[in-house]
Amino acid sequence: MSATAWKNKLYFGDNLDILRRYVEDESVDLIYLDPPFNSKATYNVLFKEKNGTDSVAQITAFDDFWHWDMAAEAAFREVVGRGDKVGDLLDALRRFLGSNDMMAYLTMMAIRLVELHRVLKPTGSIYLHCDPTASHYLKLVMDAVFGIRNFRNEVIWKRSSAHSDSGTCGNAHDVLLLFTKGPKFLWNRQYQAYDEAYITSHYGKVDEKGRRFGDFDLTAKGLSGGGYEYEWKGIREIWRCPLETMEQYEREGRLYYTKKGRPRYKRYLDEMPGLPLQDVWVDIPPINSQAAERLGYPTQKPEALLERIIKASSNEGDLVLDPFCGCGTTIAVAERLHRRWIGIDITHLAITLMKSRLQDTFGPDLSPYEVIGEPTDLASAQSLAQQDRYQFQYWALGLVGARPTSDKQKKGADKGIDGQLIFFDDDSGRPKRIVIQVKSGHVNANHVRDLRGTVEREKAQIGAFITLQPPTRAMRTEAAEAGFYDPPGLLPPVPKLQILTVEELLAGKKLEYPVSRGGTFRKAPKQFKRKSKGKAGAQ
Repeated sequence: MSATAWKNKLYFGDNLDILRRYVEDESVDLIYLDPPFNSKATYNVLFKEKNGTDSVAQITAFDDFWHWDMAAEAAFREVVGRGDKVGDLLDALRRFLGSNDMMAYLTMMAIRLVELHRVLKPTGSIYLHCDPTASHYLKLVMDAVFGIRNFRNEVIWKRSSAHSDSGTCGNAHDVLLLFTKGPKFLWNRQYQAYDEAYITSHYGKVDEKGRRFGDFDLTAKGLSGGGYEYEWKGIREIWRCPLETMEQYEREGRLYYTKKGRPRYKRYLDEMPGLPLQDVWVDIPPINSQAAERLGYPTQKPEALLERIIKASSNEGDLVLDPFCGCGTTIAVAERLHRRWIGIDITHLAITLMKSRLQDTFGPDLSPYEVIGEPTDLASAQSLAQQDRYQFQYWALGLVGARPTSDKQKKGADKGIDGQLIFFDDDSGRPKRIVIQVKSGHVNANHVRDLRGTVEREKAQIGAFITLQPPTRAMRTEAAEAGFYDPPGLLPPVPKLQILTVEELLAGKKLEYPVSRGGTFRKAPKQFKRKSKGKAGAQ
């Protein structure tokens, strides 16, 4: 399929299953993945032995911890059964580490990295983002999957300012493991800004126009290729350039003369691209609490980080894949840089956020894309509710642009609130609140009555009841008796309690509230796509 006919893809589901079912062999140019990992857990917890019989825990929005259970055992046996270097490595690691959470993490990563190797083009690259807790083990796994000779860099990214970790050096960096599929790979040279010490030492002079410059030797001393011998303004020397070039430098004002009258080449700082990209990145700060791009999603990475990666290892029109897409930074940057993209995530919360982020960021300029795995009708919504009621809840909240109140699936922890939506309907700057309940099973008037009490207790302005089953007449009567919320000014009143069925929401019905501002997370800032520059070369 040509790049022009391609439609970008956003998949809901387990990325192992998605990769196997939907992504073709050698079809992807660049892979970036930031797999979830609980680096805050102690080594004593990570290496605690497990017998493998625990049931698989329900996957939540921010569950970043994989456990040794029957799923990990099955994945381990599948990989070891391949009879290759990856299987041999996992077998050796298990004998060394035991059956614990760290081994489960490495096993689940290994089986996915095998699939990522399959879908990567021969000239493609993969960046695995991790932290030092597991980077050394993951490096071994990637050596086995991609080949030792295809390791290119271990990039150190300073992800935070100074830490004061108790008893040790501060933990302030992440690791990016860069591998390629083969010896011939795409690489577009990138540059980093010079640090202040380098600028001071090499570009310490300022001309009459206020431009910083440095003066550099024009003699050929030490050059293996020799130079050009001639006299320049009374000084006979072996120069780096021929006489014609020296004369051109003079006409262009590119010569700086020392007190002894020796010419040196004048190079302006603002003409230099910067330092060729090194494997230690300290020039990309993390997202702070006031950053415009901050969406309030845990582990969100700065767009500048992804921009550097995507520019370095892909060209316009290339296909970029992120199998742990989270809040969608990879696909947002890929879209802005005119790449095609595939994003995969296992939570509907993330899918909802990505859809909102793309629309908020690009508006009518957004390239066509399709979401695969989301319910599109009542039957598929009912199926999701039967499979996983928590994912159904996240998905249903996404239909009205709301966020869940808690990522902890503990009975009673939500205090009768599954989600909320914040809006503003006056100039005071004070947020107004909609509290939301989601029900996938049998419903009756008591549920609406309970929601009414929750709205009053929480001092919320509006309550919304989302139901998979049709509401009864008594439920609608109960909701009507709550009356209306009257916003300030001339805005029209809206029902204080609203019942919305999944079928109605799929058909286009909207939750009513005074304005459209607010939602699951902070709104992504509007951006404009950069103009297409055409393709660069491959190494």
